[in-house]
Amino acid sequence: MTVSIVGASGYSGAELLKILLRHRGVNVKKVFANNNAGKRVDEIYGVFRSQTNLVYEKYSPDQISDSDVVFVALPSGDAMHIVPEILKANKRVIDLGGDFRLKDASTYQKFYKHEHVSKEYLAQSVYGLPEWNCEKIRNAQLVANPGCYSTSAILPLVPLVKENVIEEKGIVINSLSGVSGAGRSTSIDLSFSEVNESVRAYKVGVHQHTPEIESVISDASGRDVTVTFVPHLIPITRGINTSICARLKRTATQEDIAAIYQKYYSKAPFVRVDGTAIPEIKNVNYTNFCDIGFRIDEINNTIVLISVIDNLVKGAAGQAVQNMNIMFGFNETEGLL
Repeated sequence: MTVSIVGASGYSGAELLKILLRHRGVNVKKVFANNNAGKRVDEIYGVFRSQTNLVYEKYSPDQISDSDVVFVALPSGDAMHIVPEILKANKRVIDLGGDFRLKDASTYQKFYKHEHVSKEYLAQSVYGLPEWNCEKIRNAQLVANPGCYSTSAILPLVPLVKENVIEEKGIVINSLSGVSGAGRSTSIDLSFSEVNESVRAYKVGVHQHTPEIESVISDASGRDVTVTFVPHLIPITRGINTSICARLKRTATQEDIAAIYQKYYSKAPFVRVDGTAIPEIKNVNYTNFCDIGFRIDEINNTIVLISVIDNLVKGAAGQAVQNMNIMFGFNETEGLL
């Protein structure tokens, strides 16, 4: 089948192209990047030398006429201007940005600082977290790929909230991310030289992934969840380490928690749970895995959860391909293992 990528010259778009070029079931027909139109892909990213002769083009709706699915890897606020026309052309869309993750347009405007101009499509978008939404993804016309921070928080939390093991209120989430999460075109204060040899918390209390985390866990568990989420930038290029502290509702052992994760993730090919090891970013980078570890603090009656993902793969491009595989009947791991 034929795919196109809009926003193919950014970090997520480039990662997506890497994965799709090794996918046995697809042909990448078009790559769009308005700022780099006319340049060869391997001119911008040397890693693609001898892999592809694709040239970035300016996007226009008529250019996707023979695509079965269109990936949109644009900054939040841009996708909502072109996704409707792609859907009207009867193409299936996977949006890697945040424009269709939240169902409420006013919440979107509050956290993303844009007025939503395609709010009529919010209700039909399907949240693309395969481990919890597989059947809806299978038949979706528009999939909203989860945020990277959100993925790292939702996967460890939903099983425990759903099983009524932890308190729904007062959950504290601290996430540390490599600087590639800020994107390829960004402000000077997010450049590596500014972040290096430091750790910086940012958007404390107002990060756009906070309502996403709360709403998805609440919907999946049937319980009203609130979280305190604090993201940090750390001086590495890629990867996210998320640590979560929650109060236990009842006495639970390491074995009890392991059994809950086994119940929900035993058939999830990209979730690896280990109650004995502390997950590390180096073990998931360049992969689509999410590693989850946990420790029970009996003195304080709390549980600490730790998860790690690659923000550009399971947090973006890899998860998008995982969604595509489900939508089009491929093996869920195709192109990703």
